[in-house]
Amino acid sequence: MAQQSLIRDQLAELTDRPGVYVYRDDEDRVLYVGKAKSLRKRVLSYFQAPLRPDQALDPNAPMAPRSGLHAKVADMVGRIHRLETIVTSGEGEALILEANLVKRHRPPFNIKLRDDKSYPYIGVSLDEAYPRVYFTRERHRRDRRYFGPFSSASKVRETLSVIGKIFPNRPCEGPEPGRSSGIPCLDYHIKRCLAPCIDAISHEDYRALIDQAMDFLSGRYRGLEEEIEQQMRAAAEAQNYEQAAVYRNRLAAVRHLLERQVATTDHRGSLDVLGVAVADDAANVQVMQVRDGVLSDRQSFFLEGIGGDGPADVLEGFAIEYYSVAMAIPPLLVVPRTIGALPTLAEMLTERRGARVQVRPGRTDRAKLAEMAQRNAEVALDQDQRRHARSREQRREALTELQDWLALPALPVRVECYDISNLGPTHAVASMVVFEAGAPAKAQYRTFTMQYEGGQNDFAHMRETIRRRFTRLADDTNDDLSFGARPGLVVIDGGKGQLGAAIEGLADAGVADQPIVSLAKQREEVFVPGRRDPLLLPEQSPGLRMLQQIRDEAHRFAVRHHRRTRDRAMTTSIFDRLPGVGPARKKAILRHFGSPDRFVSATRDELEAVPGLPPKVAREIWDHLHRAPDPEDVPSLTRTRRR
Repeated sequence: MAQQSLIRDQLAELTDRPGVYVYRDDEDRVLYVGKAKSLRKRVLSYFQAPLRPDQALDPNAPMAPRSGLHAKVADMVGRIHRLETIVTSGEGEALILEANLVKRHRPPFNIKLRDDKSYPYIGVSLDEAYPRVYFTRERHRRDRRYFGPFSSASKVRETLSVIGKIFPNRPCEGPEPGRSSGIPCLDYHIKRCLAPCIDAISHEDYRALIDQAMDFLSGRYRGLEEEIEQQMRAAAEAQNYEQAAVYRNRLAAVRHLLERQVATTDHRGSLDVLGVAVADDAANVQVMQVRDGVLSDRQSFFLEGIGGDGPADVLEGFAIEYYSVAMAIPPLLVVPRTIGALPTLAEMLTERRGARVQVRPGRTDRAKLAEMAQRNAEVALDQDQRRHARSREQRREALTELQDWLALPALPVRVECYDISNLGPTHAVASMVVFEAGAPAKAQYRTFTMQYEGGQNDFAHMRETIRRRFTRLADDTNDDLSFGARPGLVVIDGGKGQLGAAIEGLADAGVADQPIVSLAKQREEVFVPGRRDPLLLPEQSPGLRMLQQIRDEAHRFAVRHHRRTRDRAMTTSIFDRLPGVGPARKKAILRHFGSPDRFVSATRDELEAVPGLPPKVAREIWDHLHRAPDPEDVPSLTRTRRR
């Protein structure tokens, strides 16, 4: 009742002015951020019996979701504990504020891309003497140039492959090109690098090559074509025929690539053509990028959390997110004719770009591109929905099989799997992976560093892991969702011994009636408590494949955590006390030598040759390594040198 009264009081004070509204739950987490031309009309539209501006709120009316709302929106309204409003001077300012708040809070009920990781970009390391063109997900370095975002990592790698063939640049990491041996790598011999490390190309020519690669990534195709042709003719006139042949091949590659694109107009210009399709709680947006009058690329984005929004709202929400991270905004966005112009979005993008941006339907050849983008969005959304429907059906079939074969009391919607990873008596770790409805829930994966000190003992480690995990289940103060939910099935990677240890761990934690099995890898045997002989499930059955997928994921996650723990311990023992060495120089040393062993055995001259390491610091490091070691240093240095 207190919640109802609070919301009712807040609704009664709403204004008709434009602004932004924020819904929060009972733990003060942001559920949704929206903008409105009239805050009163928009916010009241979520609740039962929307009121006219001159109508008073009925104090006895229930604060229920309005009938006819999308199921997801109705669920959100039921969780609203309080709301906040921010009045703005107009819709444009409201849109900008909404974009900033969404980016800051990432509300669960706002439109978001299905892949919630950071976008992939192509980076160019202009802060290095010989820049690299590389894959990245960061874009914060001031002296580097970024292109993107791209819709998928495969798009980036495909583009980098093309760049590497047309504009061969060095793939080696680090501020300086080449390897410590001074011998060029395989990329030089297969014509994917021009080997600046051995001065096979001058610094000026290499930077000109990188500039052309950036022109290509920027979409200045026609200008790039003319520039390469001029270089070819100049080299031929100077009778430098070998270099002219290089330019000729580069020009042919660029022209061949452009022939595969769709020419859209004789006018050179940049624009994005957007198409959108909406169905249920998902949508697809196609972004066709026209650069220098050429359709250069097509990006396909899948969105979730639509919650009944129409195509115009979906397109606007996507544009807010996409162009907030885009490295460049074109002067024109062409949208479907059914949506019409979006002046508020244009105002926001104009402010962000610093120059005028138009968002409107296209005419003539651009209208045809808009129709193409719209058709692609509809087809992509249909294919995606069919694919996900098949995947959901297969997962449901697998879970049903597991319930039948293992005689589980309910469908195992949540499955947890555990594995132990160690190498000898030290650095033993355990992994816990979680599958919900048959799909990985990676945000709920957890790792355990073993506290058992009795040496290498997988059974003891498994017992400790299960005890620690399920002790957290009974802890009322536990606010970790991964430990607070009880699984419908626990899977142990191992045989009957590991299963017995896990059952002892459950008993230690005071947990009874927990469905648990183990999966032995050699013959894919499933061991069940109280059953002497293992179950042998059909090899191609969906249930067994799901158990194998969960087991393999737990193994992968455990091995990864073990390697990180072991590597951290190895490098810490050697590097922690070196004079003048911090995280950046530690990384530079490891990158240069490849391993701690090679570093410890390096000569003074080899240390002085490490890129980014001052000669004075290198000499101090060498003196530190070759002086009589402190007793605390002896174990780590001795262990490293024995390898």
